[in-house]
Amino acid sequence: MHKILANTVFLGKEIIYLTECHSTNDFAQQLLKNNEAGEGVIVFTDKQTKGKGQRGNRWWSEPGMNLTFSLVLEPKFLKAGQQFDLNIVICLSILELLQAFDPEFVVKWPNDVLHKKYGKIAGVLIENTLQSQWIESSVVGIGLNVNQNMNAFPGALSLCRLTQKTHDIWEVMEKLVQRIEWNYIRLKRGEIRMLKNSYLKNLLNYQQRQLFSDGDVFEGVITGVTEDGKLLVNKKGEIQSYGFKEIQYLGL
Repeated sequence: MHKILANTVFLGKEIIYLTECHSTNDFAQQLLKNNEAGEGVIVFTDKQTKGKGQRGNRWWSEPGMNLTFSLVLEPKFLKAGQQFDLNIVICLSILELLQAFDPEFVVKWPNDVLHKKYGKIAGVLIENTLQSQWIESSVVGIGLNVNQNMNAFPGALSLCRLTQKTHDIWEVMEKLVQRIEWNYIRLKRGEIRMLKNSYLKNLLNYQQRQLFSDGDVFEGVITGVTEDGKLLVNKKGEIQSYGFKEIQYLGL
């Protein structure tokens, strides 16, 4: 166990600290399966040996240098088709934390946060358990580069590299979870339109012409995101919707 978060209402009141684990998401999922975790539980580790990204991608983090944790939520007010609303909440919260250091941070659909000039700094993996047409529980995995030296990783950034100073990882997590809690409460209140507007406003290259590939290379414009999280792109005058890995940004 680790100390709890003092400045939140219900998130982080129970924190399970592991010096090492394969995946905090997997550990949290097992807790849920065993009825050993409720909403707000955080699984936090210094060393994640098999961190997961979206659709089986790997997330590697230098031990003790970065923020790697999973948060248990119970968004039972969301229908299965509204799963991406939670992604919006989490990405926005990370973005708000980072924009306090530099306004050039943006969200890259579907689940990354990056700096326009220096590259990726954070990734999100949300795994939902459904009950009928509703979300029963969600495990929110977050990886945020804090103090790692990213020189060996072109196109990647850490907070330390950006600010030229080291940061207290615990304090960074506390500030982030506070923002998640506030935006999660807003979602629960039905403020998804305002949250989504903020998300789109900070979406990489939103309403700007850029090159994509969906098997064919084309110049298109991102026009929005569907309720279930597909990217809407104007391709040759027609709006197309794309799931994850069905479209690739070019020139990034």
